[in-house]
Amino acid sequence: MDDHTAEKDILDESMKQSDANNDTVVIGESPLEFSGLGDKEELTRQYGLIGLTGVAVTVNNAWVVLGSSISVSILNGGPPGVIYGLIVAVFYYSFIGLSLAELASAFPTSGGVYHWANVAAGPKWGRITGFFAGWINFYGWMFGLASLVQVAANAGVQLYATYTPGYSSEAWHVYIAYLIVLWMSSLAVIFANKLIPWTQKCGLVLVIVGGLVSIIVVASMPSKHASNHFVWGSFNDNNLTGWDGGVAFMLGVLNGAFAIGTPDSITHMAEECTNPKRDLPKAIFLQIGLGGLYGLAFAVVLGYAISDISVLQNGVNAFPLAGIYRQATGSPGATFGLLFIIFLSSSCCVIGTVLTNSRAYWALARDNAVPLSKMFSRVNKTLSCPVESTLFVAVVASGIGAIPIGSPVGFSNLTGSFIIISTVSYAIPFACNMSTGRRHFAPGPFHLKNLGWVINGLAVLFIVLFDIFFCFPLALPFDATTMNYNCVILVGVVFITSVWWMLHASRHYPGPMFKDTFIHDEREQANGEGRDQ
Repeated sequence: MDDHTAEKDILDESMKQSDANNDTVVIGESPLEFSGLGDKEELTRQYGLIGLTGVAVTVNNAWVVLGSSISVSILNGGPPGVIYGLIVAVFYYSFIGLSLAELASAFPTSGGVYHWANVAAGPKWGRITGFFAGWINFYGWMFGLASLVQVAANAGVQLYATYTPGYSSEAWHVYIAYLIVLWMSSLAVIFANKLIPWTQKCGLVLVIVGGLVSIIVVASMPSKHASNHFVWGSFNDNNLTGWDGGVAFMLGVLNGAFAIGTPDSITHMAEECTNPKRDLPKAIFLQIGLGGLYGLAFAVVLGYAISDISVLQNGVNAFPLAGIYRQATGSPGATFGLLFIIFLSSSCCVIGTVLTNSRAYWALARDNAVPLSKMFSRVNKTLSCPVESTLFVAVVASGIGAIPIGSPVGFSNLTGSFIIISTVSYAIPFACNMSTGRRHFAPGPFHLKNLGWVINGLAVLFIVLFDIFFCFPLALPFDATTMNYNCVILVGVVFITSVWWMLHASRHYPGPMFKDTFIHDEREQANGEGRDQ
């Protein structure tokens, strides 16, 4: 038995004794004193609140993602479906964000939901629960990365198309652009890691200023604007899904969810933050707030800029935003400029997402939860980067990005799988935290107190509700090529994780080893120090 496993056994025994005595296991009263695990810190703490918010906002990139993925909902009620769907998505993601912020404030760690599920489930179920939550979250982020790279690739192809008369984009053209964007971003994360905080600050400025410029241009340049009825009340007129209005609307919420659905992205950078307990919740709130505000404004001006919606309804894999820009501006130069903003913003987004994914996989590797853990848990000291984990993420994303080549609804499968799989991983620690009485975490600077029961419960309820709808076929009738495979992908993810658990983890995965762990009686105030029992 190695030292890590022995320490984990001691920890588990203390947790069992605490449960028997109705005590609370308090994890990490002062995360600045440790790396979240029983291992020494290996990453440089280089992110303050501004840098962290830059990563959060650029990874989220809400207005860009909303406009670039509008093909997911343009058939589900036109502009009203896009606008109202975003509002609903912001509403239910607010409960998710609050729940994540509370956990991040109590116990900031690069493992994120993986570590929180391990703690929240208690000593009996923590190891297997955390293992599944960590792997499911990682899979979700892999589909998220593929979706976001697809956005940047589509924007790049449309830049070329703007000044190339007669050009018709093909799926493989987009895939070539996809590979270029993905691998350039991955190399930037590896070899320019120390510059990433500055690129994300620039990305923050680009998202905010570029969004404002785009909104003003699209709002002011059209020679004629659409009617108020078209923007706010034409849902039934533009519901081309074959579903009735209620189902069509719920399916269209996916566009809004994809636009603001990255609230846990920065939690995987907790061990690179200077003040994670306070800054992580703030950055999560800023991400959802700014994302929702900019996304709503952009959705409204896009609705008024559309003069012919029929040319925008060419399938889920299409990129209708370029068509809206052409209709709004009537100028190739203006269209090119607006698309260039999309491309730059998306590229910053991809860099931040590669960073998030590589840290998530590295956190799993440190705990012997992945194949070849010793290799993938390494950190290059010179580059301050888990190089092998980053390369692995890029290789897997290269394969996932090929899905839209063979499926006319491939892009929707990417976005839907990201939202479904990632939110399932969020629901696991939320549900476990409630099932064990919300008593396994010391309150951080941001704590929901008694409202936590309601907020956590609503977060889980909304996740279950919308994930069920996001598994419905996108339109009726459907066949094997237009089927929604999100549910199949989710089952596949759980199946693969289960197989790996049985083959390896059930015997060789000790679970994360948390430092500064102590037993805390609920009647006393946690003070950051252990006490005698």
